[in-house]
Amino acid sequence: MSEINVEIVFALPERQSLLSIAVEPGTTVADIVSSSELRQLFPDCGFDDLAVGIWGREVGRDRVVRNGDRVEIYRPLALDPKDARRQLALAGRTMGSADID
Repeated sequence: MSEINVEIVFALPERQSLLSIAVEPGTTVADIVSSSELRQLFPDCGFDDLAVGIWGREVGRDRVVRNGDRVEIYRPLALDPKDARRQLALAGRTMGSADID
């Protein structure tokens, strides 16, 4: 197999992008992030400092990707989910009932 197919995804609240790319076997997550078109699509995002994962599990950037992997770039949370639930509970609301201030 000369190339493998992977996806790379990044999302902001107002915009997201998922790209399908073909890479050589032995390519790492770091290689994909550094050469990704996402840098041009989201020029103000510092991808080098963000956590990365594959299929919802955080991985190191030295992780070699496999055919069918989806590399995800995670941006920091504005509010920890546990804190958000606490705030809503104090206000007598639930996650599905209203936005958090």
